[in-house]
Amino acid sequence: MENKKFLQTLQTNTRITPKYLPSLFFVFCLKLLIQTKSSSKHALNHDSPKKFVLSKIWQNSVNTISKKRLMPAFKCALSLGFAVLFGSIYSKENAIWSGLPVAISFASAREATFKVANIKAQGTVLGTVYGVIGCFVFEKYVKIRFISLLPWFIFCSFLRQSKMYGQAGGVSAVIGAVLILGRKDFGTPSDFAIARIVETFIGLSCSIMVDILLQPTRASVLVKSQLSKTLRALRECVGSIKITGSSSGKLVILEESLNKLKHNLNELGKLIEEADVEPDFWFLPFHSSCYGKLRVSFSRMVDFLVFGGHAIRLLEKKSEKMESKIWKEAVVKLESDLKVLRDAVCSGIKCFEEVSLVKSLAVLEREYEKRKSDVDLEMGKSEIVCVNQRSGFFDDDEMKESEISFLEKLSGIVGDITKEEVKNEVILSLSSLVFCMDGLLRESKEIEKGIKEILQWENPSVQVDLHGIVCKMHAL
Repeated sequence: MENKKFLQTLQTNTRITPKYLPSLFFVFCLKLLIQTKSSSKHALNHDSPKKFVLSKIWQNSVNTISKKRLMPAFKCALSLGFAVLFGSIYSKENAIWSGLPVAISFASAREATFKVANIKAQGTVLGTVYGVIGCFVFEKYVKIRFISLLPWFIFCSFLRQSKMYGQAGGVSAVIGAVLILGRKDFGTPSDFAIARIVETFIGLSCSIMVDILLQPTRASVLVKSQLSKTLRALRECVGSIKITGSSSGKLVILEESLNKLKHNLNELGKLIEEADVEPDFWFLPFHSSCYGKLRVSFSRMVDFLVFGGHAIRLLEKKSEKMESKIWKEAVVKLESDLKVLRDAVCSGIKCFEEVSLVKSLAVLEREYEKRKSDVDLEMGKSEIVCVNQRSGFFDDDEMKESEISFLEKLSGIVGDITKEEVKNEVILSLSSLVFCMDGLLRESKEIEKGIKEILQWENPSVQVDLHGIVCKMHAL
């Protein structure tokens, strides 16, 4: 009833044009917000047999024993072993303190090695210095010396929440102060502080060494590989946007593709953050701003895909109330134009995926020239001709024509529907779907700019032309 009141002012006899798409999409979003029943919530089947539950538990237990889970444990054990070994060589009495910075706040996931080591060292030094100052101030009042820890605990609680130090830095600062202020009859605090700091640097150096040995690939290199995976997942997700076929089947495929895309995008974000704080050394500096823009574009495309999925889901519900013949004819008419938009996005993303894996444009150019010269010698003429065409890249005018054609067909289909409520739902769903496809096209242009900027950054001596690069790659 609420939906009917909400949509009763929608003018269904007005010709739908691209300028109305933002407004219709806004109304569609409002409708999603006021819906009383969410189509995404499904009741759990509590009557499932016990065998299924036991099999799932067994699968999970087997999956836990994997390389991903064993590697962090092996890395931690190796780091602690080397830290205590080299710490005992320096000082047998204080060797235990070299393993402490390695053990605290150890993460099983991949993390920025140098950043974590840096904040642990800074936190340890801050806490140790504060502890020495506290010992000096309360030199005559040893029994109440612990009072000086109260303001430090408060300060470290803020330190743990900060982006600069985080959990590892805050915990290191707390432990550094507690070890100085909580000890008694173990020599002067300043001597212990120096030994503690030295042992800390020994332990962190061992941790860095083990990380470099076991994970030699830099995050900035892994980002490019993950970027290609994200583009592939995005292409699969866009390719699953269809209004033909089994309703349940295509929605399941779209949902699975979306989950895969979100996972890849999450991994890409982690690697970008790690590469951003990674020291450059003698390598090319990481272009964090450009990768940040790509990440934003990917996030927007995910949003468009989510709303597109909602539009298809609502459209499928209302199609049940329409005559099957009318709906089948409508789907055939609309799918052809939707396919043009879908294929345009997918073909462009596929090209970006191929180009993103290019390591050196100079090497690609040499291989292309060598291949061309070999063909010249064997065939007497060049069979490889690289024409700078827009193969795989969509044309703006063609996309606009497809959108207009889609909306014109939609206006004609709506006239054949008798029920006003169904008519409103169809207009909103299909108009929102076109708006989402238009948004995907816009963001794919931004991704094209980002890929081009990254290649130009990595190959400053070469004028980057994505269309020419794709053509040469296909020629090889």
